[in-house]
Amino acid sequence: MSGHKFKKKAKSNPDIPTAALPDIIFMLLFFFMVVTVMREQEIMVKQVLPKATQLTKIEKKSLVSHIYIGEPTNTGLYGTEPRIQTNDVFVVKEDIARFVNNEKDKLTEVERDQIAMSMKVDIGVKMGIITDVQEELRNSNARKILYSAPRAIDK
Repeated sequence: MSGHKFKKKAKSNPDIPTAALPDIIFMLLFFFMVVTVMREQEIMVKQVLPKATQLTKIEKKSLVSHIYIGEPTNTGLYGTEPRIQTNDVFVVKEDIARFVNNEKDKLTEVERDQIAMSMKVDIGVKMGIITDVQEELRNSNARKILYSAPRAIDK
């Protein structure tokens, strides 16, 4: 072989233009901020909560699951009898144990005993349905029950 050297090919370096990258990222970010829905639950029962005089603020919101009880807002579809709502669905009292277990599954082992059920009950609801729910909660070992109420305004 003759002493001829291999020439290195000149590396072609096609730079990707990155000047518009921050603009694209902010446009995407803005788009998702606009279209993302930040609601937790759609409440489908009427809520006139009884006024309370002694209230305590909840420290850790992730330990609280909500149960709404009241007359359905859509009475044509669901009738006028008070209904129980957990998350976004109407349930019967027999479903409450399953709801509690599903909520406990979302928590860590330590937090499961600290789970609290927040009951938001319409002022016109009879006590019977509330007692049924309380009994189901007790049976499924959710013993911490919070009753949500707006603060009473002193006159």
